[in-house]
Amino acid sequence: MNSPTTVEKAVSSTKFEEIYQHSVVRKLTVILVLSVSLVLIALVATAIGVAGITVHDVASVILGKIMPGLQLLTTSDLAEIIVIEFRLPRIFLAMLAGFSLAGAGAVKQSVLRNPLVSPFTLGISAGASLGAAIAIVLGKSVLGSSYLVAGKYLIVFNAFLFGMITMLLIYGIAKVKGAVPETLILAGVALGYLFQAGVSALKYFSDNDALKDLVVWLMGGFWGANWDAVVILLPIVSLCLILLSRFTWDLNALGAGEEVAVSLGVNVDRLRLVTLVLATFMASSTIAFTGIIGFIGLVSPHVCRFVIGSDNRFLLPASALTGAILLLLADTLARIVLAPVELPVGILTSLIGAPFFLYLLLKKKRQYW
Repeated sequence: MNSPTTVEKAVSSTKFEEIYQHSVVRKLTVILVLSVSLVLIALVATAIGVAGITVHDVASVILGKIMPGLQLLTTSDLAEIIVIEFRLPRIFLAMLAGFSLAGAGAVKQSVLRNPLVSPFTLGISAGASLGAAIAIVLGKSVLGSSYLVAGKYLIVFNAFLFGMITMLLIYGIAKVKGAVPETLILAGVALGYLFQAGVSALKYFSDNDALKDLVVWLMGGFWGANWDAVVILLPIVSLCLILLSRFTWDLNALGAGEEVAVSLGVNVDRLRLVTLVLATFMASSTIAFTGIIGFIGLVSPHVCRFVIGSDNRFLLPASALTGAILLLLADTLARIVLAPVELPVGILTSLIGAPFFLYLLLKKKRQYW
């Protein structure tokens, strides 16, 4: 058989380059569509509620704050108070939570090469739950009664701290036995059950008021949304996503196998440690303010893999945007389905996420790892 000529090789190379460029454009288009959709959904979600305001009112208030000198749009004082003081903090917190949980889920699934990994299944949520339960039932933190974690931030601090401790324990156990994905996942499952037992014990010994507060926190929701939470979470989530995006090429190499990644110069152990700590820091910070919200970090990366594939350069931002959209829709539905009674958003994400995830598994036609 004749070997390919130089011309044939050049033509073949050009064709592959065109296919690659077309694929990149398509993935960037998906990300752009998700971004525009998120903005539109956020505007509509801000307008929906008991108080009758329109999307026009919402847009007018926001534009008026961005460009104070703009006199083309007029709004009432009531609409401005509703949008700025009540609706927008909740919308921003829901979007940040979606970015955080879905982004963390995508990274953890990629670095551990397991489609069932998420902040929920790795035991991070269970650790945060134990920390919150200790704060709610006992009114304590590991720092005692330090003024730094007193008052309303005690629960937040404990939930965040115990989430991070859980990840460090998981990695420490895996390091002793060999830091392979299977060991990390099994260690997370074991610690998750242990922490759930601790939460159950605290429920059993708590009084009625503490039990009610704990159950509500465990359901997950955005009742306590305010600008303070947004100001704290915005730099954390943004910085973590930016830092994680710098490891997307290494994650792509790891997706081809540890041997391939090592041959390409990737320090696999360091990659796992840094990405898992960053993802856990981001997810734990969010869970501390929102309570336990399941399935967002599990479903969103899967949806995006079906659409744009497993290239982490595009998967990470697409997953974060998808998580924000799903969580915004779930929170909006939670506010209106039984209005004026509000459902915990964690219940809706589980009710919708579980059957949807089963549907994705049944429709799945290829393996990613």
